[in-house]
This record gives sequence, structure tokens and C-alpha cells, in this order.
Amino acid sequence: MPATSTATTSDVDYQRVVYPYRRSEDQDVHGRGQPARHPVVVVGAGPVGLTAAIDLALQGVPVVLLNNDGRLSVGSRALCFAKRTLEILDRLGCGQRLVDKGVSWNVGRVFFRSEQVYQFNLLAEAGHQRPAFVNLQQYYVEGFLVERALELPLIDLRWHHGVTGLTPHDDHVALAIETPDGPYTLLADHVVACDGSRSTMRQLIGEESHGRTFKDRFLIADVRMNAPFPAERWFWFDPPFHPGQSVLLHRQPDGVWRIDFQLGWDADPELEKQPERILPRVRTLMREASIAAGGDGAVPEIELVWASVYTFACMRMDRFRHGRIVFAGDAAHGVSPFGARGANSGIQDADNLAWKLAAVVQGRAPDALLDTYAREREIAADENILNSTRSTDFITPKSAISRLFRDATLTLAKDFDFARRLVNSGRLSVPTVQYGMPAADAPITIDGLDDWLLRQMRPGHFTLMIFDEADEGNRRQRTPVGPEWGLGVQEGSPMPRGEPALGNAACGLEAVLQLHIDDALDARGLVRKRYDATPGAVVLLRPDQHVCARWRTMPTGDAIQAAMRHALGHGASLEEPAACH
Repeated sequence: MPATSTATTSDVDYQRVVYPYRRSEDQDVHGRGQPARHPVVVVGAGPVGLTAAIDLALQGVPVVLLNNDGRLSVGSRALCFAKRTLEILDRLGCGQRLVDKGVSWNVGRVFFRSEQVYQFNLLAEAGHQRPAFVNLQQYYVEGFLVERALELPLIDLRWHHGVTGLTPHDDHVALAIETPDGPYTLLADHVVACDGSRSTMRQLIGEESHGRTFKDRFLIADVRMNAPFPAERWFWFDPPFHPGQSVLLHRQPDGVWRIDFQLGWDADPELEKQPERILPRVRTLMREASIAAGGDGAVPEIELVWASVYTFACMRMDRFRHGRIVFAGDAAHGVSPFGARGANSGIQDADNLAWKLAAVVQGRAPDALLDTYAREREIAADENILNSTRSTDFITPKSAISRLFRDATLTLAKDFDFARRLVNSGRLSVPTVQYGMPAADAPITIDGLDDWLLRQMRPGHFTLMIFDEADEGNRRQRTPVGPEWGLGVQEGSPMPRGEPALGNAACGLEAVLQLHIDDALDARGLVRKRYDATPGAVVLLRPDQHVCARWRTMPTGDAIQAAMRHALGHGASLEEPAACH
């Protein structure tokens, strides 16, 4: 289980931090005419690049992480981090910091004009460690990830080292790097491009993203105020305080609230960012929100912290892999902000890629496994773009008949459940399941202590969950899983949190963590319920915690090996994702 960073969560103003330039030994090597070569170079130290670097390092892969400046983001930006993203960051050792600092929420409310239409609960079921979402400004997430990366000796994080050119070769990529000390060349066996929506890496290979640009403008306003509203997502369609448009309200840490105002395509971006335009809107909204929360309409003192006007597009690259360069996050795809699918999908890109790239670099899988990353995450991007486009079309109808349909749907939704299913204020981020369902977490008991299922899994390892027969008493009586199956099985106490995964190269086998699920461990029965498991069932999880195989009865060793080989890309067809069902 990953180690949790011990740094404090609130005493650093990450928006003002400037990380210093540091000269690398590679620059001196370059000066002697011998460019240094590394297994993996990650370009871009945002949430996606940091996640990829940390995940690779925890699996024993050295990483050079380049960023063209020394600053983190400013303003709330990517605000809502989903349950699956929190589970990924738990595995990397910093999920708890997000939860401790952020604002957790499960409930959302939808308003039409001045009335609440309905509310929803994204995680009504009990027995989950993480909430549906945590609201946390992007600069905190980046700061926590930077501090986690600095704890790992296999990560060489270089600020103010920007990529200005590249030359692909059959067995490596040559990168031209610009620094305050001048240029140098760096060679990489593999490059992960996570340098954002305006990706230099994408431009350097002559590629573009394709899709649809929406002709509308939205204002983001971060305001500080002492408001007694609950930690919920509130969305208004056509409110009286902002007629004909939409408004979204989210609570953030530090007494700050995030408000998104739809402005319309003709709005002047510079004019709309002026405080004298923003603050009257916010005061009117707060009066309405106070009444909706059962208050008297009182408006607190309001301080404008940050504002931005944006337009957006739903688009992606045609292919996420180009030889030894793979693209992830906004460099590969972009969506509208409705549904919180941007940063969440980017972190899930990194989660999908890291274990595959580690397996290729370490010689445990063929190069073709990286093609399955591209295919699987292209599927995910298409799903996110579809949901994001539908949300935008509902929120901003483009014709009179579309608006009539939307308004009629909202009117009916107050009284009829079928209409609520048609309302779309942003289909909120959930993992793509087309290439294997992500593992469901559940409460468990180990040695009399409460714990969680996903916290037993180790970076870089497959996990074999064996659902024991009800009358079995102890491990010695269980069906053995070990050398007779031809598997490198590790059983017992989980690895100390944050240690890199140990390979099993000595015996040429892939390491497997074995978990027995019985009445003692699964006292509440939620593990068996969430995996629809009967006694004798077996579930195989990939290192990214996606289900890649399941059996209703105990499988043979050959069957398990075949499933693992398939997941590792040995003989996998490009027409079929490597995960098996």
C-alpha cells in the first residue's frame, strides 16, 4: 500500500510557488558530445504527467519529468476529482491529502428558473471509503503530486527544461531541450507527452486534434465568502438572476466558492472579467441560493479571488500513440468542463499507461501492449466526448425547438422520474468500462482491524481474488495457488505503503498478489456482493485495478496464465482491447 506524504496540506500557497531551475548532469554529458539516454521521459508536470511519473517510479522505472517553467496552475480550473481518481491517487500515496484538504460531496440539486426540480445522490450506497467527488483547486492537486514525486528517488523532476524539438528513431526519440543555461539533447526510449491542450509535442510531430468547437462563452469566478450552504453541486437552468443562461455553484476549500456563469457567444471576455461586472452577478446569485437553502436571502461579504472567461471544444487526436511517443491528458483529448471529465480522464490515461509502459520497459511485455493503451483510451475519449457534447447541447440549446424540448423536460422532471433521466446538467465523470470494469472497493477486516479492499493491492502487480468456500477454515485448507500453477504468487501482508513493486524476473513469471475472500475478511459481504461472486469464484485484476478475467469456478493454471498473457499483450489483437471479460 502506498505511503502517504507527511507534508501539511494548507501552509503552502501553491499559486505563488516558483520552483527553481537546476542544471542536470545530462547537460554536461551533452557538452562532451554524448547525449544521455533514459528509459522514459515524461513531458509536462501537470496532474497527468506527475501521476504517470509517480506510477512508473513506484513500479521501478526511472523517469525524467520535464516542465518548461517552474509554476503550478492558478485558479480553481480542474476542480472536481472523482471517486475513481481518488482511488488511483490512493495507490500512489497522496489520495488522502486530497480528501483531507478538499470538500467531499455526493449530492447535487437541479433548478429550473426559481424552483428546485429535483436532487440526486451519486453515492447513495453505504460502504465506500471515498466520496463520489472531492472539490479541490487544481494547484493543490499539483502541489501534492509534486511533493509526492520529490519523495521518490527514481523521479528526476526538471523545472525550466522545455522541449523545443524532437527526432524519432526506431529505438529511441531524441529531444531538443531549452534551459536558462542553453540547449541540450536528451535521448529517451519512450516519451509520454502530457503537455496540455496546446501541446508542443503534438505540434512537433505535425499532428492536430479534431472535433467540435462550441460557440459559447463561460465565466469562472472564484469568490471568497462565508456562506452557510451545504457541500453540494447546484445547477440552475434559466434562473431569474441570470435569465436565458445557466449557472453552476460549487464549494471549495479555504472559504472559496466556484461559480460558472454562461455568458453567450457575443459576450466581451475582457469586459466580463471586470470585478464591477462579476460581483453584482454573484450577489444576486447568493441571494437566490440563500433562499433555496432555507435562508432569508442575506448576502455575505464577497471577495473576488480569480476569474477567467473561456470557450471550449470537444476534440481528440486521431491516434494517441506515434511510435515511441504516447500522448495523454489534454495533449491527447479535450472536453467541455461539464461533467468533470477533463482531469479525471487524464489521470485515468496515466493509470492505464503506466503499468503497460513499465512492463514493456522491463521486458515483461511486447511493444504491442502500448497499442492497447492507445486503443483503450481512445475509446474512453470518445465516450467522454460523446457525454460532454450531449451535456453541452442540453445546457446550451442551439434552436428554438431544442430549447422547447429542454424546458419541457425540466418542467416534467419536477414530478416524473422518467424526465429526470433526460435532464443533462453534465453527466459526471465515471470510468470507461468497455475494456474491463474497474475494481469496486469495499470494507474488509484484517486481523480484527477495519480496512479497505483496494488498499491491499500493490503497484505493478496483478491481483487474484479467490472467493473461498463458506466452510473453509484457514489458509492451509484452501485450494493452493502457487508454483503448481506456474505463477509467481505473493501471499500475506501487503507491501508497505509506497514501496516500488518487486518484479519476479528471476523465475520469468509475472508477480501476482493473492487475496482470499472469506467470511472473516468480508464480514459485511460487500466484496462478494459487488463482484457478484459465489463460493469458488476467482477474479483477476490488472495492475491498474481493472477486471481482466473472472471465473465462476476455480480455473486451471493454464487459464490464469492465458488471461495474464492476454492482458500483457502477448498475442492480443489490435481490434480487441487487452483486457478480457
